Amino acid sequence: MATAPDFHVISGETVFNVIEANKQKIFEAVEAAYRLHAAEDSVNPDSYFLRYPEKPRNRIIALPAHLGGAVQKSGIKWISSFPGNTAANLARASAVQILNDAETGYPVACMEASVISATRTAASAALAAEYMSPTPFEGTLCVVGTGIIARTTLEWLMFRGWKFSEIQLFDLSADEAGHLSRWLEEKYGVTVRISDSLENAIQASSLVLFTTTALEPYLNDASVFSHNPTVLHVSLRDVGVDVILSAQNILDDVEHCLKANTSPHLTEMKTGNRDFISGVLVDIMEKKVSVDAGRPRVFSPFGLGVLDIAVSNLVLEQAIASKAAVPVPNFFFNASRW
Repeated sequence: MATAPDFHVISGETVFNVIEANKQKIFEAVEAAYRLHAAEDSVNPDSYFLRYPEKPRNRIIALPAHLGGAVQKSGIKWISSFPGNTAANLARASAVQILNDAETGYPVACMEASVISATRTAASAALAAEYMSPTPFEGTLCVVGTGIIARTTLEWLMFRGWKFSEIQLFDLSADEAGHLSRWLEEKYGVTVRISDSLENAIQASSLVLFTTTALEPYLNDASVFSHNPTVLHVSLRDVGVDVILSAQNILDDVEHCLKANTSPHLTEMKTGNRDFISGVLVDIMEKKVSVDAGRPRVFSPFGLGVLDIAVSNLVLEQAIASKAAVPVPNFFFNASRW
């Protein structure tokens, strides 16, 4: 007779500890999830946005997904973004992840997911940086927007072995840039410069990371990228149409990224075509598309729910194995039909 699976709750502390202890496995899980998605061994519906008309910067997003292969889990991430939180030193994003057993459909875990979300975003950006840079693991870096996503991405770039001769930071908030600068100098001993010119910071860098909360493009001059950097366009709405048209554009998923007024979406609406898209990240990983060193290379990831499933599943397995996951007895008290 079939029985309902056990249900576990996993705290943010446990999630953090598992990720810190298993970074290589996390990186491999993110890469494997991309490959499974490209092989159509996944289901990744559209994200669903709950917006507040009176507070347009605030939103809560639902990301349902299923990942096949060895994972065989479904689930949904419910993640909020309230940028005003940072004024009170509260994180902008908060989230939970539900994981479901793919055989019975029963939920098997609920876990804190802001760390999971930041981790999969950062690990995927680091993965793209390796594959899309003509000379990976070296050069200079510009970080635009200096919050938690920037910090987490920097951690993953450093974990993967990048050695930057200089890091330039640009943020509308001098305090935020100062926090990240001090953290970088204390943790990694790297040379950090806080720039008061976004254009100069970009032009001095071979790798550019955008992690802002911009709602629409503000950087429209394609000549700023004439030195052909690799651009991790994580926040999706920073660069204008002319910049996109000048670049080799790599997305995580074409249909997902061409929505919600992202920079690639605005470009499609203006041009009426998708000719500016060279492919998706797996095309670069599998050498179906070659890196174009003669143009800026822009990676625009919409953020796939299958990545959350991959990281969450690994966290669940490790947390149960270490007895750090908290079981909830009789959670499915009424599971038997008779």
